[in-house]
Amino acid sequence: RRIRLFIKPYCGWCRQAIAWLDQRQVPYEKLDVISDPSAWAEMERISGQTLAPVIEVDGHVLADFGVPELERFWRALGLRG
Repeated sequence: RRIRLFIKPYCGWCRQAIAWLDQRQVPYEKLDVISDPSAWAEMERISGQTLAPVIEVDGHVLADFGVPELERFWRALGLRG
């Protein structure tokens, strides 16, 4: 399973998403779109926007979300956690 989380370092929703994934011991790649212009371009390409956080799970994308949306997305993909 490939999970990528695109974040902005001072984004509260990003920190909540990180905490949610970490609490469930989900392995993921964290990409800081502020310090990495290529990550910014990739986030914009896959989500169609510049708002963070954006999570991609095996090609499925959820953009500009809070924890409730992340939990629904996670369940819709049939994932545990």
